[in-house]
Amino acid sequence: MAGTLYLCATPIGNLEDITLRVLRTLREVDVIAAEDTRQTVKLLNHYEIKTPLVSYHEHNKREKTKVLVKRLLDGESLALVTDAGTPAISDPGEDLVRACYGAGIEVTSLPGASAVITALALSGMIARRFTFEGFLPTEKKEREEVLGRFAVSTCTTIFYEAPHRLRQTLQVLAKTAGSGRPLAVCRELTKRHEETAHFTLGEAAAYYEEHEAKGEFVLIVEGADPNELLQERQKVWQEMPLQQHMEMYLSEGMDKKDAMKAVAKDRGVPKREIYAALLAQ
Repeated sequence: MAGTLYLCATPIGNLEDITLRVLRTLREVDVIAAEDTRQTVKLLNHYEIKTPLVSYHEHNKREKTKVLVKRLLDGESLALVTDAGTPAISDPGEDLVRACYGAGIEVTSLPGASAVITALALSGMIARRFTFEGFLPTEKKEREEVLGRFAVSTCTTIFYEAPHRLRQTLQVLAKTAGSGRPLAVCRELTKRHEETAHFTLGEAAAYYEEHEAKGEFVLIVEGADPNELLQERQKVWQEMPLQQHMEMYLSEGMDKKDAMKAVAKDRGVPKREIYAALLAQ
């Protein structure tokens, strides 16, 4: 009978932020797979847990996934942990989870600390709808896709960032979404020097040009104003010659009446203004 994969959330800073269920599971499983065994050893030593450790990270996941799935199929139980927080969120654990489902292995999650949720709660930003983007991709095309979504998103967006890349990321975000977009910068969550600071993107970029970035950062950026986005779109349409705008819809098979309605909506004006302007041409 196959074993079970346990996704165990571990502290993101303060070692007390761990559940009794996770501690019991870490003691009872046959093996613990850790993103960074050196980091996990500190946690296990603190709680006097002697369970064997194996590494599972971005650079060995391809071969290790097969090995761990086989161990699970052979009946062993496995706990997966990340450096900090909830595994399979912005780390290679998601690959192991998919492989386990594909092999018919039971997977369960033991909830606990998560930097995304902790930062969002601290930020004071609107939390009803939010997008988690993690670290900005390094691949150019994927990065442009993420930034394109971010620029026009009306919901709160959350990014992770390392201190050595923070300045550049803030500059890119300010250029993409405008320097006036509000954000909260959270650093060293749950640790002694935990801090949440509120800026605009432009202010944050300027601040970290003058100040050294220390610790791990979570950036929570307010969504774009829907009215401002609408005005920007209308401005683009208004700059297009009216007849060209009409021809665009007529070429799609619309009749003249429906095309005028669509043009009026794009430009944010009454349909009679479009009618009058076309007559005057």
